[in-house]
Amino acid sequence: MAQVDTLDIIVLICLLVGSVAYFTKGTYWGIPKDPYATSYANGNAAKAGKTRNILEKLEETGKNCVIYYGSQTGTAEDYASRLAKEGSSRFGLKTMVADLEDYDYENLDQFPDDKIAFFVLATYGEGEPTDNAVEFYEFIKNPDISFDESPGDNPLSKLKYVAFGLGNNTYEHYNSMVRNVDSYLTKLGATRISSAGEGDDGAGTMEEDFLAWKEPMWKALSEVMGLEEREAVYEPVFQIDERADLSLEDDTVYLGEPNKNHLENMQKGPYNAHNPYIAPISSSKELFTVKDRNCLHMEIDIKGSGNLTYTTGDHVAVWPNNAGKEVDRFVHAFGLEEKRHKVISVKGLDVTAKVPFPTPTTYDTVIRYHMEIGAAVSRQFVGTLAAFAPTEAAKQEMTKLGSDKDYFASKVSDQYLNIAQVLELVAGSSTPWPSVPFSCLIEGLNKLQPRYYSISSSSIVQPKSISITAVVESRRVPGASHVVKGVTTNYLLALKQKQNGESNREDPDPHGLSYAITGPRNKYDGIHVPVHVRHSNFKLPSDPSKPIIMVGPGTGVAPFRGFVQERAAMAERGENVGQTILFYGCRNRDQDWLYRDEWEGFKSQLGDKFQLFNAFSRETSKKVYVQHHLKEQAQLVNDLLAQKANFYVCGDAANMAREVNVVLGQIIAEKRGLPIEKGEEVVKNMRNNGSYQEDVWS
Repeated sequence: MAQVDTLDIIVLICLLVGSVAYFTKGTYWGIPKDPYATSYANGNAAKAGKTRNILEKLEETGKNCVIYYGSQTGTAEDYASRLAKEGSSRFGLKTMVADLEDYDYENLDQFPDDKIAFFVLATYGEGEPTDNAVEFYEFIKNPDISFDESPGDNPLSKLKYVAFGLGNNTYEHYNSMVRNVDSYLTKLGATRISSAGEGDDGAGTMEEDFLAWKEPMWKALSEVMGLEEREAVYEPVFQIDERADLSLEDDTVYLGEPNKNHLENMQKGPYNAHNPYIAPISSSKELFTVKDRNCLHMEIDIKGSGNLTYTTGDHVAVWPNNAGKEVDRFVHAFGLEEKRHKVISVKGLDVTAKVPFPTPTTYDTVIRYHMEIGAAVSRQFVGTLAAFAPTEAAKQEMTKLGSDKDYFASKVSDQYLNIAQVLELVAGSSTPWPSVPFSCLIEGLNKLQPRYYSISSSSIVQPKSISITAVVESRRVPGASHVVKGVTTNYLLALKQKQNGESNREDPDPHGLSYAITGPRNKYDGIHVPVHVRHSNFKLPSDPSKPIIMVGPGTGVAPFRGFVQERAAMAERGENVGQTILFYGCRNRDQDWLYRDEWEGFKSQLGDKFQLFNAFSRETSKKVYVQHHLKEQAQLVNDLLAQKANFYVCGDAANMAREVNVVLGQIIAEKRGLPIEKGEEVVKNMRNNGSYQEDVWS
């Protein structure tokens, strides 16, 4: 008999283990799959086992209307959900909402002509698609586009569609996504129903633009598809089950953890918009010297993340939670005090409905970590709540607010009221609205979104630490009794106060707002904050010898601190660094000059390659802004542009960025002896070729 050697034994053992595993699968080692462990942790692909074929999905679910969305901050997704609900309740459409990145597009040529597709598309940055719409946009604009079965000139001749865009008129490429996609679809033979709508966040009219667009759209769609309008009665999208078998102490209950990995204390990358890294704040300090305003500098430590990285010019996203004061107001307004900590399970009543947070969880958790309870209120949502009013008088007032655009503006929008404040206004602070279904609140309020900040450090100088520069938002509204407070910046202020021992409270309450700064189950204790990084196209030129001109007043200087920091380090290493010009502005050099001491240090490293022009707007009777200094340095600016300098603007889009754009066109026209129209054309060409870049907000 042959001797059995070690290798034979190993092979036999492997075969035995494999056989046992195969025949006992699902019994001893099968683990129920948590959908949030994949979709919420990775957020990049459709769930395993789910079809990417939209035609199959429509057929399987019996739907005749798909509403695609391309969304960066959740607003386009919210509008898509609202259209789906209204289409179902008012017109009997069988609707589903679809994330553009969850489906393939090659079979759109086979889209049934008895069905309809909606495209709700936000434009991000300088005319770019949102992250989840990138693949779709690259596909649909491809001149060599190819579909599964229709190679002809009009491959999408069967496709009927509706389009609405979300944009900001302060940007050069206003609503370019919906305009371009509409054009591409039409050229491919698709038929648009009604006009393509455009909402303008820059003018503050997004909601009213949407409401004004959708009524004629529904009328046109009804005529094409033979729809009959019926009285819209509220039908819940989600089922809410209170779980008597679970309590706060159960480790399967989500108390603010964004996904299963975080619930089980096993956070891991990739870190993205569905999966934050709980990062330590290594240091924090106040940058202003006045007591009535705050500007924070924070260092966020990412060295323990393993794979979270950034490059100079990127954005960091901070995941906030709602202020305790506003959570309490909301809980009281909807009569949820007695059950705020009850455990609930939430599931979609339709197979295509997606619950926007992990469950089981609690009412308090959903309100604190997942709902935009402090956001601007939708007039349409106010009208929906009228049916659940506690009194007839309150019902009539809510109905009027929901139907009268001007009345709503004067009572709600112009006062910057949140939804709980609206209910207090209508029925009094002592009268709750307990009849409002919790599903209605989940559907009607946006998901609480991360807030993005320009990173103010260089990834070359400090690759494992991200700097944030943020003014704490606090705005008094004329005629209003309350002060509007920024959700995230006040959350960061509370963290900074705790870190620096500036409050006697265990939970600091800046401006009367307290936050759950230790996070769910104290997982953020020790001054931690959930973050992820969003990569940006706002970048230094690859050639460091190329000149750059930067315009960044206030916290608009944040990315330029990173730019200058990087170039100073390069100069220290002996690299040839080009002219580095910064136009900065603030109110007063002794009050809010950000990083005043650092600029001198950078000057010593860069020498005459660095020039800083300061505009102090409140130091004299005549207000001086960055655009004034830009004009004064017209010759320098034009000379550097002639040397192919990159031009950067960061800050306020509505006023400063627009004026800088105009002034630059004037400089070019004047110094080159061109008509003003030609100067403007040069600036436009700079934008198109990437030598004029903006990182702006409104």
